[in-house]
Amino acid sequence: MMKFYNERVLPWAINRVMAREIFSVERAKMVPMAAGTVLEIGVGSGFNMPYYSPHVKRLFCLEPSERLKKISLDKVSLTPFPVTFVGLTAEHIPLDDQSVDTVVSTWTLCTVPDVNKALAEIFRLLKPDGRFLFIEHGCSPDRLIQSIQSTLNPLWKRIGGGCNLNRPMDKLIEQAGFRISHRENGYMDGAGPLIFLFRGTAKKCAPKDV
Repeated sequence: MMKFYNERVLPWAINRVMAREIFSVERAKMVPMAAGTVLEIGVGSGFNMPYYSPHVKRLFCLEPSERLKKISLDKVSLTPFPVTFVGLTAEHIPLDDQSVDTVVSTWTLCTVPDVNKALAEIFRLLKPDGRFLFIEHGCSPDRLIQSIQSTLNPLWKRIGGGCNLNRPMDKLIEQAGFRISHRENGYMDGAGPLIFLFRGTAKKCAPKDV
């Protein structure tokens, strides 16, 4: 039953939810900043594709859901740059060290089983002057909301394909060796109080910053 849900029902639900305008507004703020050789973690059904600028030379994509990957292909076919799917998991990305100019992650790190390993991979792949662009959701700074998130998280994770409500995303990114150069945190309009948003850009810390 869960296999049918995860392979059939969940991808359909994710596609419907992520098509909402509130997500499009957020994508438009971040995705156009990507440039050069880009890696997108969790491409989903391809909703970021129309927001990539002409400054992108090539896009590598990860997507664990074959159904969502198939849905994304129509959008992929319209991009003016080559798109290559390179793997299924963010914990093991088959690309060379320091081979990527920009990494993009939108509402993805909440579902990665080993988020620390995924962030280590992002760090490994980025060039020294590369940028990590992220829009994620996670732990609220409000203690009452934190408590509700933690209480609901086991059920939410089960029905949401591994999605966690309460990961401290900015702290995890910084602990992975990044310096967040710009951040905007807050509750996402139209998504309810459980969805606390982390939006920003990060770069590798220079040795003197560590």
